[in-house]
Amino acid sequence: MHLHILGICGTFMGGIALLARAAGHTVSGCDANVYPPMSTQLAEAGIDLVEGYAADQADSGADVFVVGNAISRGNPLLEAILDRGLPFTSGPQWLAEHILPGRWVLAVAGTHGKTTTTSMLAWILEDAGLDPGFLVGGVPGNFGVSARLGASPFFVIEADEYDTAFCDKRSKFIHYRPRTLVLNNLEFDHADIFPDLAAIETQFHHLVRIVPGAGRIIANAREESLQRVLARGCWSQTEWFNRPEGWQAAPVAGEDGRIAEFRLGETALGRGVLAMAGAHNRENALAALAAARHVGVLPQQAIASLGTFRGVRRRMERRGCVRGVTVYDDFAHHPTAIERTLEGLRRSEPGGRVLAVLEPRSNTMKLGVMKDRLASSLALADRVYCYADQLGWDAAAVLAPLGERAQAFSGLDELVAAVLAEAASGDHILVMSNGGFGGVHEKLLAGLAG
Repeated sequence: MHLHILGICGTFMGGIALLARAAGHTVSGCDANVYPPMSTQLAEAGIDLVEGYAADQADSGADVFVVGNAISRGNPLLEAILDRGLPFTSGPQWLAEHILPGRWVLAVAGTHGKTTTTSMLAWILEDAGLDPGFLVGGVPGNFGVSARLGASPFFVIEADEYDTAFCDKRSKFIHYRPRTLVLNNLEFDHADIFPDLAAIETQFHHLVRIVPGAGRIIANAREESLQRVLARGCWSQTEWFNRPEGWQAAPVAGEDGRIAEFRLGETALGRGVLAMAGAHNRENALAALAAARHVGVLPQQAIASLGTFRGVRRRMERRGCVRGVTVYDDFAHHPTAIERTLEGLRRSEPGGRVLAVLEPRSNTMKLGVMKDRLASSLALADRVYCYADQLGWDAAAVLAPLGERAQAFSGLDELVAAVLAEAASGDHILVMSNGGFGGVHEKLLAGLAG
């Protein structure tokens, strides 16, 4: 089968491309914005990429066109496919029909931490010799790729609540039919497609409805939203973390925040070392331990595996250190994720200032739905540099509560120059964006070197 994938450089669709290629299919694709790490992965896999969505790609000879959810009506290639009656499907639907049948799916859902938890879980299973397949919205350091077919029945997937495609407005995760389901957390996001938190809770309720009775749901007890979801109906085994009788983790006093003590009820499970500090990463680890136990991996073995987990690209990734200034890259773009990321960096690197460089790029942030929480989420930063290009709201006014600590810029070169003028040895520059951010990491490192 020849697949031509529209939007192939998105993390999810790029993963579909890698899985299809590994399954023996011919794969090509197109995208408008191509940047690493996905473009690098695809090139290394020998997958042909076309820049843009020209209508003549409908003549590629593809057996099916797989349409990413970033593709809307009016796209010239999509319109050509529809006009000519050519076969098309969504990425989640193709995955459900061609990769997931007969497999034990372990799905990780939630507003935050999906990529890290999915990567942790895949590594725990791999380290236990279970050879899982996986599809992650990032590149786990232990694997170097975002997707793998695997040779065992187990398949670990990051389960996104965003909509499936232009023709299917259900959440992606509805297609996956998990046997093990992690519900990490749940708050309002994706304001471009969901009117409120209740609408997202309904999608999570639909997901819960398809977990089999012999399946297991692992949920965060601290989240009232998840308690409401499960109160609407649950037909599967349920385990909670962050509850006295359930899975618990606590930081070890006097350490750098990366060492945690794990418990299951009254039973001590042992002490483990995490790749990243912060309460959110302890929660990610708890969810991964609980999910791994459902497929037979003992908690003590899973804790040992966490000690060799190498993190995920773009999740507090250390990009370089020049003249004593360290530059990090992180995917944080929601106020909660920004706050948690800063807290984790503060715990692991208590010395030196934190210079936060932020691009509010997500659709939710561009709409300004979360703008009133932005200043408070950045409270732990010593300096804040916000790239405010093409925002529908006044970033300088929103960040005014931070006083002289915060600045907004409409030009990227201006922002880089301001950061370089301030940075001094011992500082930590934390770059946060869910996009390429104009290569700002390389610009900062090059500027520091110069």
